[in-house]
Amino acid sequence: MSETKSLNLDTDHVGHLLLRFALPSIASFLITSLYNIADQVFIGHSSWGYLGNAATSIVFPITMIGFALALWCGDGAAAYSSLQQGKKCPQHIHRGVAAALATSLLGSLLLVAVTFTLQDPLLRLFGASETSLPLAREYFRIIIGFAPVFMVMSTLGPIIRADGAPNRAMAVIMTGALLNIVLDPLFIFYFHWGVAGAAWATVIGQTVSLLLALSYLPQAKNFHLRPDSFRLDRPTLTTVLRLGASSLIAQLSIVVTALVCNYSLSKFGALSKFGSDIPVAVVGIVMKVFSIVLSVTIGVMLGAQPLLGYNYGAGKYQRVKRLYKIVAAISLGGSLAITAVFQLWPDVIINLFGSESELYMEFARSTFRIFLLLVSVTCLIKITAIFFQSLGQSRPATLLSLSRDLVSFVPLVLILPHFCGVTGVLWAAPLADIIGLIVMVILLTSFWRTLATDRPPTTACESPLSR
Repeated sequence: MSETKSLNLDTDHVGHLLLRFALPSIASFLITSLYNIADQVFIGHSSWGYLGNAATSIVFPITMIGFALALWCGDGAAAYSSLQQGKKCPQHIHRGVAAALATSLLGSLLLVAVTFTLQDPLLRLFGASETSLPLAREYFRIIIGFAPVFMVMSTLGPIIRADGAPNRAMAVIMTGALLNIVLDPLFIFYFHWGVAGAAWATVIGQTVSLLLALSYLPQAKNFHLRPDSFRLDRPTLTTVLRLGASSLIAQLSIVVTALVCNYSLSKFGALSKFGSDIPVAVVGIVMKVFSIVLSVTIGVMLGAQPLLGYNYGAGKYQRVKRLYKIVAAISLGGSLAITAVFQLWPDVIINLFGSESELYMEFARSTFRIFLLLVSVTCLIKITAIFFQSLGQSRPATLLSLSRDLVSFVPLVLILPHFCGVTGVLWAAPLADIIGLIVMVILLTSFWRTLATDRPPTTACESPLSR
């Protein structure tokens, strides 16, 4: 039975609907963040210390490439599904889901082939030193070898949520993440497998999550996959990829920023008292902590995504505006509270990953206080990009995703260290947030005027030849 069978997405109270959809979504994203952070917590307390954490931080951007491709397909299919439901055209959804899954699988195989061929150059490109390279290789081979598993699993998550089963999507992720957390200390400390143990714990958890996600497909409410669903349908595939483009760019921007960050941290850190490995390890940890903060706010907005897409497709624009305002208020309140923690008590968080030398702690404190100074603004920018994407507004979603990270942050990371040393990398983040905020206000103000009054759905169901 569908979790949302008794819910009316276009008439029930938006707060009630958001609560039903957002809580499982937040939990899913928090748990996903645990995949990224659990390994570093346990490795940080092992004999590998910050060098082990540097190795996982180096591999992280490569895994994010796979995650970007998966969300490109999954978020695109989810937005397509919600919009089709709002237009009362559910008969088209199965082709969108099939196109997303096939593209994600093919992309994962290509990722494995390319990255294994270029393994060492890639690891060095992402900041591996001669000291951390052997550990990075060990972690990389296992994690990337299972890329098809975690990519198809990550594609299915948004699709299941958009199908009206947010609790099932949460359970899929939660089971694998909890298994990962249980296996990490067993493999790292008991079997003494080191970073390889952390990697095996992660991929085993992801494999279990994938099996659970696949088991949902025969029970789906709004689509049923059959062999002809996977027949190439260019209009549907193009639409799905266009709707998911913002997610692709947002995730790839994380890869580019991590690459540029690690380059500048390694180069200018070597010229400072901190050396090259400490800055790379610290910023890698801070980025993982930052991903937890983002997971809450993005989880709320992605929980709202089926509601936004459905109501926009149905012409219920006032409900769309109300949903955005609620999510923005939650995002701002929560991120301001966590910013206070970063500013006042950074040591509490730093010590979770193991305490190192005083130089390590000094750089870590500065990183939390400067790099995450305007994290509340970052959260607003991210949820607004998802808001546009949920409504099929790929152009403003893409522009907003580009403005903060690639257009602003990357140049600042390359320029500021020449004047401020390695600390310049940290100041690039709040400055990029200010630029991104200006772009967000302009785009949102312009689009808001188009939502002045509700309108009945005007787009009839299309019937492309291949359907």
